[in-house]
Amino acid sequence: MRILHTEWSDGFGGQERRILAEMKGMRARGHDIWLATREGAQLRVAAETAGIPTLILPLRGAADLASAARLARELRRLRIDVVNTHSGVDSWVGGIAARWARSPVLLRTRHLNNPLRRGWTNFVHYLPDRIVACGEAVRARLVEECGFPAAQVVSIPTGIDFAGFRPARDRATVRAGLGFGEDDELLLMVGVLRGVKRHLLALDALQRLADARPRLQLILAGDGPMRDELGARADALGLSGRVHFLGHRDDVPDLLGAADALLLSSRSEGVPQAVTQALGLGLPVVATRVGGVPELIRDEDTGLLVPPEDAEAMAAALERVFADPDWARNLGERGRAHVHAHFSLDAMLDATERLCDDLLHHSARTAR
Repeated sequence: MRILHTEWSDGFGGQERRILAEMKGMRARGHDIWLATREGAQLRVAAETAGIPTLILPLRGAADLASAARLARELRRLRIDVVNTHSGVDSWVGGIAARWARSPVLLRTRHLNNPLRRGWTNFVHYLPDRIVACGEAVRARLVEECGFPAAQVVSIPTGIDFAGFRPARDRATVRAGLGFGEDDELLLMVGVLRGVKRHLLALDALQRLADARPRLQLILAGDGPMRDELGARADALGLSGRVHFLGHRDDVPDLLGAADALLLSSRSEGVPQAVTQALGLGLPVVATRVGGVPELIRDEDTGLLVPPEDAEAMAAALERVFADPDWARNLGERGRAHVHAHFSLDAMLDATERLCDDLLHHSARTAR
């Protein structure tokens, strides 16, 4: 198959990582892959580093018909079979371009668990042959709350290459490089520093544990628009020496291997890669019960779930993890077994191939 992905976002969080993993995985299976994105997108750099050809478009907004016309010409020139759009702006531009170019298959991958509203002003949602939800919770919301036809929405959870996702350095070396010893309790968060991730809530939970756990440190791997606000809030809570901003990191497996637990404090999620990755390495996880997180974490079995926006419950769950390392270790091991069985990269690629192949065959039959 000849597949082109579109992405408007300049960031590099879980959504962009899934796109990159899918592009690389499908290319390894013999498919031809392209990416259409903006010049400043971090995904563009990662794709080009991986040898995936990119098309640079302005993608100025949903009504950027010039970008749509240019993309449509490229789709015809490259004889693209499948167009897969991802964010809001590129789903408008890519969807219109795919229909102008008469590309056989148009997919829209929905990574977030926020609602999409169908209507004549949002006709873009009627364009895709299928909407790919990154988990059953996302699919259920689109169908039950947003009115999308059940047959139009399929769930393909984000898969992780567990064989390749391994720490390159040992725990002690990574900790020493960060300035910590084995006696320090390291709580890791991985993700873009933006409001929906609710890092401010995590700081409130940490402050509640400050006296009881004097060795507890919060490590934030990721960058984003809330960096300064989070730093100021940490200072105001008296946590400036216990909250550590690492910025964007390419050594996430090393950081997970060095941590004692992972925290997810989001108010909305699809199926978060950081949680899947952490569980895949056997790391205990405390996470909010939102979106597709319960697909990964069965409370008290493969991890701990807490209500969103509840710093007190979050602090209590974290205290349980750090107070009983043996129990937490067993929790992590059960999490590892669960995600290896159900959330692998091969499972995601298999489902994606089947979907595209079925739609292409249907398109070919319809065209006869």
